Amino acid sequence: MNTKEHTTMKMRGSADISYLQQTVDQLIWDFMQEHDIPGLTLAIVQAPYIPRVVGYGVSDSLQKRLASPNTMWPAAQISQAFAAVAVMQLYEDDKLDLNAPLESYLPELPESWKKITVLQLLRQTSGLPDYRKHPGFDLYREWTYLELLALIQKQALDFAPATDVEASATNFLLLTEIIERISRKSYREFVIERQIAFLGLKHTCFMEDLNSFNHEDVTASKNIHQKFKADKLYIDPTEPAASYDANDIPLKRIPSSAVRGYADIWASAQDISFWDIGLAGSVLIHKPENRALLYAPWQLPDGREIPAVAGWHFYRHRGLMDIKGTLPGYSSFLSRFTDSEELVCVTLLANKEAIDFTNLARKIAGAFGDLLSTNYDDNRLYLLEGQLPVQTMVEKLETELRKREIPLFAKFDHALNAKEAGLELLPTTVLVFGSPKVGTGLMQADPSISLELPLRISIWEDQTGSTWLAFPNLKRLSAEYGLENHPVIPKMQALLEQLVSSAGNIY
Repeated sequence: MNTKEHTTMKMRGSADISYLQQTVDQLIWDFMQEHDIPGLTLAIVQAPYIPRVVGYGVSDSLQKRLASPNTMWPAAQISQAFAAVAVMQLYEDDKLDLNAPLESYLPELPESWKKITVLQLLRQTSGLPDYRKHPGFDLYREWTYLELLALIQKQALDFAPATDVEASATNFLLLTEIIERISRKSYREFVIERQIAFLGLKHTCFMEDLNSFNHEDVTASKNIHQKFKADKLYIDPTEPAASYDANDIPLKRIPSSAVRGYADIWASAQDISFWDIGLAGSVLIHKPENRALLYAPWQLPDGREIPAVAGWHFYRHRGLMDIKGTLPGYSSFLSRFTDSEELVCVTLLANKEAIDFTNLARKIAGAFGDLLSTNYDDNRLYLLEGQLPVQTMVEKLETELRKREIPLFAKFDHALNAKEAGLELLPTTVLVFGSPKVGTGLMQADPSISLELPLRISIWEDQTGSTWLAFPNLKRLSAEYGLENHPVIPKMQALLEQLVSSAGNIY
């Protein structure tokens, strides 16, 4: 049931931007503290408006720059969608055939690659090895297309094309090379012309263009801005975010050529939101059937439904789709609910790597539209909507537990039990697992918490066909026993979040 106390629909532009009695600001600040995130920018779309863009914390912790609407962050894997749009624009120009074999455009490729199609690259079903995994690859140096190709061109395919799905930066390297050869422009020039300049995005660029934006070096003035007092260009400045290692040494920026088409865009949260509104309609890709190629599930020849294309991941609840991204020092997230009753997008960009914003973004969306809530108690439970059928996610979760050498104590198939009792229940399975070495410490502190152990994850399908993974929020649960500050609780919470993410996503 929906646990919101109010039952009336929120009006668009409502001053009430809370979810389960917590404001969006509080949700974000609590999340930042929990995950030790220095800075973050949020942008909210209620199409065609972008009613809320706000920064939290610092985009550069040493120079004390504030995260702001103008802060530019690495978009990371959101960049794949820019590349995919470029491909579809050439397709709509009748200059590119999505079903053509790669040999039509890139005749220099190894023989085993030549029959792979452009569409298979977009769908990450080519089987091409990811050049980033090659021991000779260096993320922080400049690369040419031929140099990256040379790293892997003698390797065997990871799987036969069109038989499986696996994310590979090589797919987007080849797509951008095709774009360059067809358009006779650099990939950067084509994207700037057809997307960035076309939409008037003032805070979006490729890494090599960051220095073209006016931002003050505040180290000379001991972290105090001075130029805005005399030069209007430095009022409300556009500044690139920064991230640091454990020794406060700034992380290097990743050259666009090392992740071309895969993770090469820098942008503000507001610009990404503006761009996403353009993509949601016919502004960037004109025909709805062509947009559907980029954000609709599709099937492998064996009948498996694949809820992902070009970085986008698809879910059933209110037409949710999202892209998650991470690079050293940074994380990015973009989600869109495509339901005609309430088109809401959430963009989150931060200077901390490997942060999964899925759960937080769902709560933020719920604050702006009641229809977008999970309809479960997000305070008591950690909830994640899955992309796959229940049985598939159960199998993936079991695999993850084996990989981590975590004992599985029991598995309860409640739908099967209901059937044996002459009743009907949608697929619902609970896995019970844990490590005595971890759980014993909690029980030594308070034996009564044994009622909550071992750990468990429930996976079920609801009446709408959506699938869900959930477990009790351990911080809230442990507080009932006075153990919320026990050092093992954050580690257990993080483990459970990683497990549901691995089990619930296609890749």
